[in-house]
Amino acid sequence: MKEKVFCSYCGNRLGKGVIDGKERQVCGTCGQVYYENPLPVASVILSNEKGELLLVRRAQEPAKGMWCFPIGFAECGESIEEAALRELKEESGVDGLIVGLLDVCSDQTGTYGEVVVVTFRAEKVGGAEAAGDDACDVGYFPVARLPRLAFSSQERALEKFLASD
Repeated sequence: MKEKVFCSYCGNRLGKGVIDGKERQVCGTCGQVYYENPLPVASVILSNEKGELLLVRRAQEPAKGMWCFPIGFAECGESIEEAALRELKEESGVDGLIVGLLDVCSDQTGTYGEVVVVTFRAEKVGGAEAAGDDACDVGYFPVARLPRLAFSSQERALEKFLASD
């Protein structure tokens, strides 16, 4: 659990208490409970007309230099689907259309703590492949020759993608 020091409501120091059978941070002054929630992450699997899968090479940590499907955090004010399409465009230059939900899973990361990864199947509707944002390269790979993926959540989603074909 990430330790938060001060209460967001009254500004006093947080302590610990057992709430609903789980140890949580609690404000001893106003009684507010600090609930730590997982971060929402959106990912996209997209194939071209040859059945090759679109991957981006990560330009930053975590997993710098490794390949993955376009992936990133959802932001306030956007749906998880909008986040997936935004990340697809930002990292690969591709405009997409969500055509289905592939997988939802929780994962514990060393960098960001707990995340919930939502992976969609998408198809290309425009744009041109070009690495951007957190990516330093982009390309399509045959399923039989995919590099090792950067994130275990994407390995799981890939299995579901392959089973759905």
